[in-house]
Amino acid sequence: MNLIDLLHKGGPVIWVLAAYSSIGLAIVLERYLLFMRLRRLPRHFASQLNHLLDQPDAEKRVSGLKGPEAHVIQAMVEADRQGVKDLQNVGARVCAQEQQRMEFGLPTLGILGNTAPLLGLLGTITGMIKAFMVIEEAGGKVDAQALAGGIWEAMITTGVGLTVAIPLVILLHFLEGAVDRRGQSMQSCSALLLERRSRSCLPEAEQQPQQWEKVTNGL
Repeated sequence: MNLIDLLHKGGPVIWVLAAYSSIGLAIVLERYLLFMRLRRLPRHFASQLNHLLDQPDAEKRVSGLKGPEAHVIQAMVEADRQGVKDLQNVGARVCAQEQQRMEFGLPTLGILGNTAPLLGLLGTITGMIKAFMVIEEAGGKVDAQALAGGIWEAMITTGVGLTVAIPLVILLHFLEGAVDRRGQSMQSCSALLLERRSRSCLPEAEQQPQQWEKVTNGL
C-alpha cells in the first residue's frame, strides 16, 4: 500500500494527521535551527562575570556579545549604569523574555503530540461504527473477508496517530530540555554578575560581627 492509498482508505482523519505531522516537523526544524544559531558566552568572559560591574568599560565589553545570556548581561549592565538598584529584578525579567522567545511553538507541538493518538482513536471508532452499520443493513449475512477489510481500514487511523504522536512527544522533550538548560545558564550568569555587588550591600553588622562581640565582651 502506498501513501496515496493510505490517505484514501483512512478517510479525513488521516489527512488531519498528515497536517499534524507537517506542522510538527516544521516547528521542530525551526526550533532546532534557532538553537543552533544561539551563541554562548566565551568561557574566558564567563569566568570574569563577578567583576564585570566594577569595570568602567563594562558596556563596551559586552556590546559585541550575542545570545540569551549576553542579552541578560547587557540589560543588567545598562541598568546598573543608569543607577537602577534592583538589578536582580532586571535580570529575572530579561531571562523570562528570552526563555519565552525560545519556547515559541513548543506549546503547539505539545498539543499536536497529545491529540494525535486521540484523533487516530476517533478515526478507528468511526470506522468500526460504519462496519457494524454494514452488518446491520445486511441482516447479519456479511462476508467475513469484507468485514475484516473494513476493520483493517478502521485500524489504520490508530496506527498513524501513534506514528505521528510518538516522535513529536520525544522531540518536544528534547527541545524543552534545551530551553531549560539555557534558562539555567541565564540565571547562573545573572547570579554571578551580582555576586560581589550582593556581598558589598550586606549590612555592616553582618559584614563585621566581630566588632559587636568586642563591644559586648563576648556576652
